[in-house]
Amino acid sequence: MDVRAQLSSVFHLDKCIGCHTCSLACNNLWTSRDGTEYMWWNNVETKPGTGYPTLWEDQAKYRGGWEVKGNSLVPRTGGRLGILTSMFYNPHLPTMDDYYEPWTYDYEHLFTAPPGDAPPTARSISKITGRYLDVEAGPNWDDDLSGSPVYAKNDVNLKELTPAEREALFRVEQLVFFYIPRICNHCLNPACLAVCPSGAIYKRGEDGIVLISQEKCRGWRFCVSGCPYKKTYYNWKTGKSEKCILCYPRLETGQAPACFHTCVGRIRYTGVLLYDADGIEAMAKAPEADLVEAQRRLILDPADPEVAAAARRNGISDDWLGAAKSSPVYRFVKEWGLALPLHPEFRTLPMLFYVPPLLPVAASTRTGRYDLAEKSYLGNSESLRVPLKYLARLFSGGNTGIISGALNKLWAVRGYARSQTSGHITDSQAKEMLTEAGLTPDAARQIARLTSLPRFNDRFVIPPYRREEQIQQTVDPQQHKYQVGFGFINPPRRGL
Repeated sequence: MDVRAQLSSVFHLDKCIGCHTCSLACNNLWTSRDGTEYMWWNNVETKPGTGYPTLWEDQAKYRGGWEVKGNSLVPRTGGRLGILTSMFYNPHLPTMDDYYEPWTYDYEHLFTAPPGDAPPTARSISKITGRYLDVEAGPNWDDDLSGSPVYAKNDVNLKELTPAEREALFRVEQLVFFYIPRICNHCLNPACLAVCPSGAIYKRGEDGIVLISQEKCRGWRFCVSGCPYKKTYYNWKTGKSEKCILCYPRLETGQAPACFHTCVGRIRYTGVLLYDADGIEAMAKAPEADLVEAQRRLILDPADPEVAAAARRNGISDDWLGAAKSSPVYRFVKEWGLALPLHPEFRTLPMLFYVPPLLPVAASTRTGRYDLAEKSYLGNSESLRVPLKYLARLFSGGNTGIISGALNKLWAVRGYARSQTSGHITDSQAKEMLTEAGLTPDAARQIARLTSLPRFNDRFVIPPYRREEQIQQTVDPQQHKYQVGFGFINPPRRGL
C-alpha cells in the first residue's frame, strides 16, 4: 500500500447561484496578463449547455483523457507515435472559435470623435489583433440558456435522452438549468501529464497539485488536447502552457484559494484525502459504470491504523493525518457518498467532486400538490425536471443508480430538516426517509450542518505545509509507467 496525500475539493451545486465571483477573483489574481485574456482557470457553466470551450465534453472531437485498449490504459491523444505524427499539426486542438476572441472597447474614441449628429460609440476591439471585432461568442455565451434553448440543445450529455425527453426538458413549464463551476481537477491520473513530450507537467509530492514548469514547457500544446476538461491553456504571448495552480502560494500560508474564499454561495470545500497510489491504474481501468465506486475504493480511511502507519512511512506528517481525519471532502465523498466526480469516464480520477443538484420536481398530482400518502413529501429523484440519465452522464459514467442514491440521501436530509423546523413532515416520516436512504439521524444532522451552516474552518481544512521542513523525495524515474513523446519520461508523481 503506497499511501499519498491529495488536497481535494467538493463543490455543492445546490448552492451555486452562477454569480461568477469566483471567476473574477481568479482572473484578477492570475490571468490579467498579456496572452491570458481568453483564459478562465475558473469558469461557471450553465447546464444543459455546451460549456467553455464549446463542446469540451465531446472527446470524439478533442481526443482528451484515457481509453482502455485491450488490457492497457492509453491516452486518447495517442502514445509516442501518435504524438510524433501530430507534433506540428494537431487536428484535435481547440481553436480560437471554440473559446472566444477576447475583446475590449475603443473608449478613447468617446473623447476624440469629431462633433456629429449622433453620440460616438465605443466599438469592440480584439485584444489579440487590435482590430475592430464583431463579437460572436464569449466564455459564458450560453449562460442561463442565453434566453433560448438553441445552444443548450447541443449539450453532448443529452444524447442518451429520447427525443421526447429532450423536448420536454425545454418546455417553458418544465424549463430548468443549474450551474457547474469548473477548475483544474488536479487528477490522480492526469492525461495532460502523460502526453507532455517535454516532461514539463508534474504532480507535487506533498499535496498532489498538478503544475506546469514554465522552464521546461516548449509549447507543444499536447496538454491542451490531452486534458479532457480543457483546463490547460496556451499563452500565445509567452509560448508556454498555463493552468490552475489551486492558489498553492495561498494554501502554503493557510489561506483558501481565491475562488474558494470569495465564493458567494459558500459552495466550496477543501481538505486532504489519502489514497493508495498502487491502485491507480487498476481503478482507472474499471468498467465505465463502476468508475465512481472504484475511485471511492481508492480513497483510504485516515482513522485506520494501517493506513496511518503506511502514510507515516511515506513521510506524511501527523498534522496532515489530522487534517485528513477532519476533511469535509472525505465525509462528502467517502463517508456519505454524496459528492461525485465530473465525467469519471475520462478515467483521469479527478480530485474535484460535485454534490449533484437537487433540482425542482414536477408536480406529482393534477392539483400540483404532493401526496403524503404516496411518500412524496418533498418530491423524489424520479420526478426531477432533468432526467436521471442526464445527471448520470455528467457525474457517474451513466450509472443512474449512483445518482439516484445520492439524490435520495439529499431528499432524506431535506425531509429530516423540515421535520425539525416546520413540522410539515413528522418525525416518523423523516426517519422512514432516512432509513430508506441509508442514513442515520446523526449523519443527517451533520450533512445539514455542513451544507447550510458551515463555519469557515469547517469548509476549509488546510494542513500546515511547513515548507522549510519539507524533504524532497527522490524516486527512480524508470518506475514511472507513462513514457511518451520522443522517449522522454515524465517526472515521478512523488517528486517535488
